[in-house]
Amino acid sequence: MTRRPLLLALAGGTVALALSGCAAPAGAGAAPARPTVPAPRVATTAASAPAEQLATAPLPRSEPVRVRIPAAGVDTGPVLRLGLQQDGSVQVPSVAQADRIGWYDKGVTPGETGPAVLIGHYDTVEGPAVLRGIGRVHVGDHLTVTRADGTDAVFRVRRLEQVDKKVFPTEKVYGDTRRPELRLITCGGELVNGHRPDNIVVYADLLAPGAA
Repeated sequence: MTRRPLLLALAGGTVALALSGCAAPAGAGAAPARPTVPAPRVATTAASAPAEQLATAPLPRSEPVRVRIPAAGVDTGPVLRLGLQQDGSVQVPSVAQADRIGWYDKGVTPGETGPAVLIGHYDTVEGPAVLRGIGRVHVGDHLTVTRADGTDAVFRVRRLEQVDKKVFPTEKVYGDTRRPELRLITCGGELVNGHRPDNIVVYADLLAPGAA
């Protein structure tokens, strides 16, 4: 299988990889014009799935069309395609698309070998967004990605991490892996001048068909 590089010029550091764009409703920091949502926070935790539960073979390339995260109350589609902006930063869904999740299309599709990356807002200037329930996701929870070929790629959450955008762990999130993995990225932390300073990253592994 031919691997597509997840990033353009990753080694050269030309891509800004922390997720930006999450913001409070207009006027946040003074008197918000619309209700805000509590600051998303997750405890950094990690666990490994039993080896027999992990997929032994990657899936062929097929783009994602629907994402379900029961723990977070997410069932959304179609999935947006996200690339790079002119300044080299990763695109994020627009405010008008805040109820949808996007897939970073410079990388692998969910189920291929490597880290497939999904991106969604926690909130925007319009209020709560698709990943407003991210704080309810825990290690062991499942994420299901329906693909264009009709198959479901089911992933088990292995790790959750909240990091400052200024020290975003680019290599850990976007670097090559030996097995099919998933990254789900959104914003977190208390509002600072109307923006959230952190990213929340969910790391998940592809499960073998029928694995619990």
